[in-house]
Amino acid sequence: MKLIADQYGRSFKTLRVSLLNKCNLGCTYCSIGDENESLIKSLPRREKLPADRLLSIIEQLHKYLQLKTIRLTGGEPLLYPELIEVIEGVKTMGIPEIKLTTNGFLLKRLAEPMKVAGMQSINVSLDAVDENVFFLISKRNNVQRILDGIDKALDTGLQVKINSVVMKGMNDSQVLPLLEYAFKRGVTIRFLEVMAMGHLHREPEKYLFPQVDLLEVIGQKYEFHRLHRQDSATANYWQTSEGFTFGIIANESEPFCHDCNRLRLDSQGNVYGCLSDNHPISLLNVHDDEDLQPKLEQALQQKQRLKFTGSELSMLEIGG
Repeated sequence: MKLIADQYGRSFKTLRVSLLNKCNLGCTYCSIGDENESLIKSLPRREKLPADRLLSIIEQLHKYLQLKTIRLTGGEPLLYPELIEVIEGVKTMGIPEIKLTTNGFLLKRLAEPMKVAGMQSINVSLDAVDENVFFLISKRNNVQRILDGIDKALDTGLQVKINSVVMKGMNDSQVLPLLEYAFKRGVTIRFLEVMAMGHLHREPEKYLFPQVDLLEVIGQKYEFHRLHRQDSATANYWQTSEGFTFGIIANESEPFCHDCNRLRLDSQGNVYGCLSDNHPISLLNVHDDEDLQPKLEQALQQKQRLKFTGSELSMLEIGG
């Protein structure tokens, strides 16, 4: 079996699986144009892969790549009707780390079943703790529902991180409130620079609140020092003098393409080596390693070397 690696030594060790391309929120960074029409309605209605077919593809990739981590995403993965079956199936494959990213709206109900099935760690997307700002970003009410879900996840023993996309002029007022919320619960929070995806592809700077500005805001209340970055990590991390940890995923200010080890599998059985590439590579008709190898080599060639350039695909379409 040939080792899949490019000239920079990058390979695939983390698989991000988009279970479906639908979501129950309408967040601004996944919406279309100034009208903020949710992609829930605008994306084509395509049949998602059933759990058995999805698990077959994941197992084939794992046998070839010896994956270290799998992360289930969407859309919103908690809407996938066979979620528990997928988690149980991945656990039997022996992939060391099983993780998931969710908006948390259904988390209170599903945290315990996920934990029992084998889920270890979740990232919860939370862009505001203020109800009015939460509505401005998500076009939904009841942020408390997400906060209750986070508490339930912590109670079940799941490892929890919070992801907060910060958009200039929309929710940048929430940086310190979000930080304080996370610190009170002993949870690590990562702030994300908005990405040039979907309708923001041509004007990401309109909403960009860069790493330097985030650090300036946090520095108004906390003293902190930078921690060593782990290989293939998406986030830079800092620790406050009180011992709390926060991160920034500075996709624009401090790209991490040079050692990215992620492969994406969408809900239609296509893989992508990078979010910056619009060209899907189908694995639906791949039957053995001889078929799989050139597909993975093609995906690896999609990776950017220096800087993420974005895509007209929405994160809902390619996987969050």
